[in-house]
Amino acid sequence: MADQNLSELVNSDGVSGVCMMSNTWKVEQHPSFINFISTFLNANSFRLNFVGIAPDFIFNCGGSSVAFIFLTNWDCTNVSPVFGRIQKLRLQFAHLYVVITLATKEQNDSFVRSYFKFGTELGKPTFVPVQDMEMGFEKIVKIAHSLGVCKQQDATTKLKSERKQAVQGMDVFRQVVTSIPGIDAHDANALNQAIGSIEAIAKASKEYILENTDLSAEKAEVIFRFFRDPKFYLSPKIN
Repeated sequence: MADQNLSELVNSDGVSGVCMMSNTWKVEQHPSFINFISTFLNANSFRLNFVGIAPDFIFNCGGSSVAFIFLTNWDCTNVSPVFGRIQKLRLQFAHLYVVITLATKEQNDSFVRSYFKFGTELGKPTFVPVQDMEMGFEKIVKIAHSLGVCKQQDATTKLKSERKQAVQGMDVFRQVVTSIPGIDAHDANALNQAIGSIEAIAKASKEYILENTDLSAEKAEVIFRFFRDPKFYLSPKIN
């Protein structure tokens, strides 16, 4: 999923999503790395905004919002504030990832010890160790993109399901209405569009049916009688 083309989520405005970068995080980074981020986002059709946010990044992509803490320089001597911040933000964001640059074995060992020392619950949040900053940011964008694709696929599946239910409901509606003697599919569609449900049609007067549809007076009379005269709707019907 993460390796799919980022252009899949480009909307009608030519934007894949929005990346919000923390102003505080920005000033702590070398300008060349900020330039790399800006270029990378632009190449993948992301809009970059600099804002005052608690996480280092928030991505809005394909209807999905995901926050990131991006530690570009793991300090082996000062890990307690890092995990305190992580635990605080974990409670504020449903989707939070922590990307950590671990360039040396010492940093990697320090992170592993700290992970267990502070009793971090597996997957809450998800930690993503990387070897360099550029790789880390690319991982961030791919994660945001993947969640966006999944969100869109879920929305598409739900929409297809709702459409299927609507079609099935309309089929049942037509079957019921066209069982009325002399009423065809065109009449059923006209009644559905003008009046609505079978219950609403059953309550409609002849005059209301005539005023709001193109049905004849004879058909309006038949519909009116069908829902009110037991002898009529219980008698055998041959269409």
